[in-house]
Amino acid sequence: MTSAPAASEIFTRPAQYDRTETICKPTASDGKATKARRGTAAYLRISGALFLAGFATFSLLYCTQPLLPVFVQDFRVSPAASSLALSLSTGFLAIAILIAAVASEAIGWRGLMFTSMAGAALLNLATTAMPDWRFLLLCRAAEGFVLGGVPAVAMAYLAEEIDQESLGLSMGLYVAGTALGGMAGRVGAGILADWLSWHAALQIIGVIGFATSVAFVVLLPPSRNFARQGGFQPRYHLSAWWGHLSDQGLPLLFAIGFLVMGAFVVVYNYAGFRLIAPPFGLDQSTIGLIFTVYAFGIVASSVAGAAADQIGRRRVLPIGFGIAIAGTALTVTDNLPAIVAGIILLTIGFFITHSVASGWVGRLAATAKGHASSLYLLAYYLGSSIGGTAGGPFWSVGGWRAVAGLAGICLLLGLAASLRLAAVVGANAAEGKSL
Repeated sequence: MTSAPAASEIFTRPAQYDRTETICKPTASDGKATKARRGTAAYLRISGALFLAGFATFSLLYCTQPLLPVFVQDFRVSPAASSLALSLSTGFLAIAILIAAVASEAIGWRGLMFTSMAGAALLNLATTAMPDWRFLLLCRAAEGFVLGGVPAVAMAYLAEEIDQESLGLSMGLYVAGTALGGMAGRVGAGILADWLSWHAALQIIGVIGFATSVAFVVLLPPSRNFARQGGFQPRYHLSAWWGHLSDQGLPLLFAIGFLVMGAFVVVYNYAGFRLIAPPFGLDQSTIGLIFTVYAFGIVASSVAGAAADQIGRRRVLPIGFGIAIAGTALTVTDNLPAIVAGIILLTIGFFITHSVASGWVGRLAATAKGHASSLYLLAYYLGSSIGGTAGGPFWSVGGWRAVAGLAGICLLLGLAASLRLAAVVGANAAEGKSL
């Protein structure tokens, strides 16, 4: 499938902004440097570095999620108010993604990602020194804003540097890094807070995040296909975003990212409140250990990426939604093993859909891939921010059944969007296995 005329024909980068290669490398017939293929040293370095970027970003971003019940006790705030420690971070990250996507055109991808990771790690350390709840939220908002540089360009970097036939697996590995980071942040923060304090938990995760950012910049090779752009042209960027929003398929992917992330975060945000209360009465460490189910997401994202390369994205995406819906339904029971099984299935389904959808963005966007990625991630993190906070009133009024119902509605709408996307792709392109 190709982009709509608005994306590929109506807006075209002016001649004075044509890319010129900054690094002399062997080039392909289209004038761009040869892209890294699976099995090469460059492919392994790129995939490993982006895995680390995903790990650092998500461990720093989600380390406050298991601490929400602790914040309720320590700061005497409501569950909905405590969710702002995460929702503000993801909300400001969503805004920062658009800004970072534009800035990356001028300052480069590699340096931007490193600066974002290192800066967020330092802000995570600073959070523990905040004197009250308002300052803590301010610091978390700043951390989310600084972190925007990684997701804003990570997918675009992979789409530009990795050969199309190998892109699904590398994208899956990046998403696997986000899964491992999310698990490390959630599990580690929960256990450390129980053993030490929430201050110590955030400090340790901040130190690990900074060390990971250094390893990332050492491992990632300079881009072969990035060309620095001079100046700032608002009209070009607005035209690029509008072109993608005018496409038949891309807005459906943006909606999918919003809906699946909203469902996922609302369940994870309020699962802790449910499990810490009667009849379960679990302690913080045990609740943290339940989040080790993220390991299933690590495997699922890698497998989904490879499966998308082999059998097609439009076949894999609805499967992910079906698994997530089944998992959400299981969490409604009062049986602890069934609830854990439901969270496992939700996690697997979420990472299948996100891995496939995020990789598909780079395929459908014929031009300005970074702008397309920024719109997907804007929707994705707005889903996290809005869904995470919107779940508060549902929890207060209707308990867990209301929370699960909200998540289920989001997933059903996402499934409908994925089926519509499959129909659009089938109607507008001669589909091969790569689709």
